[in-house]
Amino acid sequence: MSTANAKHAENRRKLTRAEKKEIAALIRAAKGDGKAHTAQQTIPYLAMYPDGICKVTEKKYSKSIAYDDINYQLAQADDKTAIFENWCDFLNYFDATVSVQLSFINRGTRSGGAEEVIAIPAQNDAFNSIRTEYADMLKHQLAKGNNGFVKSKYITFSVEADNLNAAKARLARIETDILNNFKVLGAAARPMTGYERLEALHSVFHPEGEPFRFSWDWLTPSGLTTKDFIAPSSFRFGEGRYFRMGRKIGAVSFLEILAPELNDRMLADILDLETGIVVNLHIKSIDQTEAIKTIKRKITDLDKMKIEEQKKAVRSGYDMDIIPSDLAMFGGEAKNLLQDLQSRNERMFLLTFLVVNMADTKRKLENDIFAAAGIAQKYNCALTRLDYQQEAGLMSSVPLGENLIPIQRGLTTSSTAIFIPFITQELFQQGAALYYGLNALSSNMILCDRKRLKNPNGLILGTPGSGKSFAAKREITNAFLITDDDIIICDPEAEYYPLVRRLHGQVIRISPTSTQYVNPMDINLNYSEDDNPLALKSDFLLSLCELVIGGKEGLMPVEKTVIDRSVRNVYRPFLAAPDPAKMPILGDLYDELLRQPEPEAARVAAALELYVSGSLNVFNHRTNVELSNRLVCFDIKQLGKQLKKLGMLIVQDQVWNRVTINRAEKKSTRYYMDEFHLLLKEEQTAAYSVEIWKRFRKWGGIPTAITQNVKVRPDRALCKAV
Repeated sequence: MSTANAKHAENRRKLTRAEKKEIAALIRAAKGDGKAHTAQQTIPYLAMYPDGICKVTEKKYSKSIAYDDINYQLAQADDKTAIFENWCDFLNYFDATVSVQLSFINRGTRSGGAEEVIAIPAQNDAFNSIRTEYADMLKHQLAKGNNGFVKSKYITFSVEADNLNAAKARLARIETDILNNFKVLGAAARPMTGYERLEALHSVFHPEGEPFRFSWDWLTPSGLTTKDFIAPSSFRFGEGRYFRMGRKIGAVSFLEILAPELNDRMLADILDLETGIVVNLHIKSIDQTEAIKTIKRKITDLDKMKIEEQKKAVRSGYDMDIIPSDLAMFGGEAKNLLQDLQSRNERMFLLTFLVVNMADTKRKLENDIFAAAGIAQKYNCALTRLDYQQEAGLMSSVPLGENLIPIQRGLTTSSTAIFIPFITQELFQQGAALYYGLNALSSNMILCDRKRLKNPNGLILGTPGSGKSFAAKREITNAFLITDDDIIICDPEAEYYPLVRRLHGQVIRISPTSTQYVNPMDINLNYSEDDNPLALKSDFLLSLCELVIGGKEGLMPVEKTVIDRSVRNVYRPFLAAPDPAKMPILGDLYDELLRQPEPEAARVAAALELYVSGSLNVFNHRTNVELSNRLVCFDIKQLGKQLKKLGMLIVQDQVWNRVTINRAEKKSTRYYMDEFHLLLKEEQTAAYSVEIWKRFRKWGGIPTAITQNVKVRPDRALCKAV
């Protein structure tokens, strides 16, 4: 063994100076100089995983949640206070081990994106001229807002962990709590996958709106990393006050918070700028015990300085109570802060507020920065450029959870929460979405497809002359032009006739002298989900009889019993052999009531006599109008005061018949009812109307009530239900 070692020692030789230099150069090249030499190396994370967890550094992991806006700025004072207090509780949830980043990314869509959404394609009918006129109106309204900008909001939270598994458990727990907090605030939120996080990073690095193309399956065969799919063509940070990214020039600034009192409008005003702006708030909680100790030390230092000043005053021979005003002010503020932390639900946070502006030219960039700085100045703050820290500033402004800027401002919970991330909820859906006006705060268009909402029912409320009928007509026109839905209108004031005629619709005039009849006893076998459709029909006829009899008490229990029994007897022959020619009419119900032995039946029959054989017998005929047109208007203006409520109830029943037929054909039915409050005054008619409205949603109906009388018996639960 020793012989072998001796031979090996003989074979070894010393390296030459040239060989040593060569090896040293190779080691240096492998280690690198610690600087980024490619765009990919500039992006500060190590790995992105498909489940949305990002490995930022060797021991730091982050996750992101995307959330939607809620109506804060337009809310009532009490609602704003409740939202603000909930947001304070949200911030207090984070302890010193969790770093939080709030990201607001405003980016322009590709040219023409919003115009494509509002475009109304031509069809082979007689209404293309109306489509063109309506589309021009939409373009004009679009120009008033900034619907061309996509506004995204993210919250990114990061923790320290030894490995991925440890981080995964902690991040999952924090994610669940954050989602619950957003639920309390009423904001929709969802965790982001790895793909969605990469897409968000791509949107920052490609502000021109280039499409993001990526699949996890591409990584292994190509040998590329996730950074290769999101990195811009180039970064350049050599100019000190600017950076260049691809074809864009940009600048990162930070907000100097100088104001003694902050305003909850400042963040909203900055985000309302019609420029591609990226705003980030890095929030780091300070341990409560440590914060209190620090403030107590500061108070002790201030007291010591105060004593020194008093000694100096005694030696100089003037009043010892005269001390520098700054010292007195700082001492008072420190004591107030300590009291807040000890007695109120306040914590201490370190806040870094970063603003990124990007533009095509330096002049445009300077104008954008000037506009943002003007807003900061309005609220007594300053927007200061990050000189020679542009790279760190930009990389701190992407939603990764990494803050590379050491400029921090200490704030309490309520002071931090004043930068509330909620402004106003935008509604700009695509597809068969209808136009509903402009957002009162942002002036953006409101486009909504009510079929995609949780509840498609609608109410148009307003004072006389405020434009309720115009809003309904605009929606009817829009629905007629871009959907295939059936549209039915109950028109108590004959306002919709010109519109319906122009759209080649059908107008049915119901009056005591009319020859067009609608039978309130009409029924089809799909009238109800139950096997027996008579239950719902009986409910309708009870409502009708209540209107007929009138009085404060409405129908007595015995009267309801005899009406229900008579209804079943009248419909029994028809349901056994359905034939439209044998459809019962109101007179059949009247005759059946007279056959009943109870005196209450005779009372109900006597009340019905006026509508069966009297002068108001317009509803005692079989239906003789064919409701085949997709746009139908029931004009009931000529019915007069006595019959108008009755007419509205009967029209509502006819609409229900149409809804049941359309449901079988998988077709939606839109129903517009003016003066809806008339049906909510009587208990039975209100109960029936509420029941029908609840059923409309399940059966593909989209009802819209129009009324100026909002507070019709507001104590009544039925009115609140509508």
